[in-house]
Amino acid sequence: MNILMLTSSYPKYVGETTAPFIESIAIGLVRRQHTVQVVAPFHPHVRRAPVEHGVQLHFYRYAPHPALNVYGYAESLRADVGLRRTALAAVPFALTASLQALLHLTRRQRFDLIHAHWVLPNGAPAMLAARLCNLPLVVSLHGSDVFLAQKGWPLALSAAAIFRSAGAITACSSDLYQRALRLGAPPARTTVIPYGVDAHTFRPDPRAGAWVRSELNLSADTPLILAMGRMVYKKGFTYLLEAMPRIRAALPQATLILAGYGDLLEDLKDRARQAGVEDAVLFPGQLPRDRAARYVAAADVYVVPSVRDDSGNVDGLPNTLLEGMGAARPIVATRTAGIPDVITDGVHGLLVPERDPLALAEAIIRLLTERDTATRLGEAARRRVLGELSWDVTAERFEEVYRRAVERGNVER
Repeated sequence: MNILMLTSSYPKYVGETTAPFIESIAIGLVRRQHTVQVVAPFHPHVRRAPVEHGVQLHFYRYAPHPALNVYGYAESLRADVGLRRTALAAVPFALTASLQALLHLTRRQRFDLIHAHWVLPNGAPAMLAARLCNLPLVVSLHGSDVFLAQKGWPLALSAAAIFRSAGAITACSSDLYQRALRLGAPPARTTVIPYGVDAHTFRPDPRAGAWVRSELNLSADTPLILAMGRMVYKKGFTYLLEAMPRIRAALPQATLILAGYGDLLEDLKDRARQAGVEDAVLFPGQLPRDRAARYVAAADVYVVPSVRDDSGNVDGLPNTLLEGMGAARPIVATRTAGIPDVITDGVHGLLVPERDPLALAEAIIRLLTERDTATRLGEAARRRVLGELSWDVTAERFEEVYRRAVERGNVER
């Protein structure tokens, strides 16, 4: 198939960690002998060749002023809660430009379907292009789009209209699937397709522990706790910081590495100081994927403390969770979002209630002290990744969804 994808985020350069799952889906489909062209907004930091890993990339310009180059790339929402004013101003320009980019490509060549990532904002221009070109539309939901659709009836009506036009809809978790159904997604056309993980990049590495401890000037026997992600409310890092005093009381050398970037970075540093654990928490910033893989492999316990934030936003399926599973790390995660879809408590990791620092602390201490349990859980997590959660499996599932959307479109025509 010749697939035309529309997205509002894509890794800006090789190894960058903004929406890496979009690139992985595209590459997985190319490996299955499909042609994939990706349309994404321009960003000043984009450094991509026209074709990478077989994926053809098109970055459209939309901003009449450089100050409005804030559309997509996890920059439109402030801490993933509210729209930035500049992003709101950029939306009409970006939607118009994205539609023009889609129509420009469809005039030049024949596509089998249009695949929009995030029903809001990309569903509307993709729907219009699909109608004008008489092409099937596939819409994939990733979390923040459904959150926006639930914020008010105009956005909910827009999402419902797009769902009605789509030949197929995918959600990355069962939680997101259920929320989409409540917004009007037809159950017969809606499918759960979990993300995958690159199990070659994120794999066990016996050398990583020494490498990371040396880089951070830590002693060889320092217990390492790692959490990674954007510094936004729904990641739940506040509760992990609140757990650290109890962890330190049990294991005085335990050190938390909190890697990532985002609006709440300085706030989280302040909270570490207020909790009296400033010396026990390291903030290395955003890590490129090769370094991130080493840090993940070095962790004695890997933590994903996601929550449903006060505004109702929640992760779809955290990519960082799958990366920890791929590296066979002992995982502590919250029982929220898509996490229970891939982690069975006591089998692939330990699940605790969200917003519960005491439960987080007790589970982390358990895995730091019961090393046989930690090893067993980590090995089971990697086995699940290898059997069910590779990007090749994900691409195969998308391929089947595409086939059904095309067949449905042929029948309706």
